[in-house]
Amino acid sequence: MARAGLTPATLTRSGAELADRIGFDQVTPSALARHVGVKVQSLYAHVANAQDLKTRICLLALEEMADRAADAVAGRSGKDALAAFATVYRDYARRHPGRYEAARHQLDPQTAAASAGVRHAQMMRAVLRGYDLPEPEQTHAVRLLGAVFHGFTALELAGSFAHSTPGPGESWTWTIDSLDRLLRTWTTP
Repeated sequence: MARAGLTPATLTRSGAELADRIGFDQVTPSALARHVGVKVQSLYAHVANAQDLKTRICLLALEEMADRAADAVAGRSGKDALAAFATVYRDYARRHPGRYEAARHQLDPQTAAASAGVRHAQMMRAVLRGYDLPEPEQTHAVRLLGAVFHGFTALELAGSFAHSTPGPGESWTWTIDSLDRLLRTWTTP
């Protein structure tokens, strides 16, 4: 019988909180059961297995980031939209490192197609509309921006910028300014 108060949603949220504390890779049904104070068997009435739990945490993280990004870019265009969009991801990763890691979890194609990951791609393309890039350059730009945002954020989270000057905030601003210049002057080969 399922324990009162346990639901897939509450377990997903608890799993996300745990991921932020101990790292996404360390979240297992056993670790989550200890975290919420139940026997591991109690979890299986709500989540199928470890993969299901990780997928649920990934989907939660993608949804949270998409909601924040949509709010941040609303009514903005060009460099303002680019900076707002990018900063949502950096700030989210700094506040929720385990969830940010979860958002990189490999989803099966059907789940990915129905996830908030689709909203992320749509919003990034909406930001790029302000730069008037044709296809396939727009796809290249989406991949470039994702790589830069994630690469910078991953290095910062790993402490790579902790003891250097200028500080990471200044480098972040410089990076966004540089991306804006690149996008405004993009040339089609």
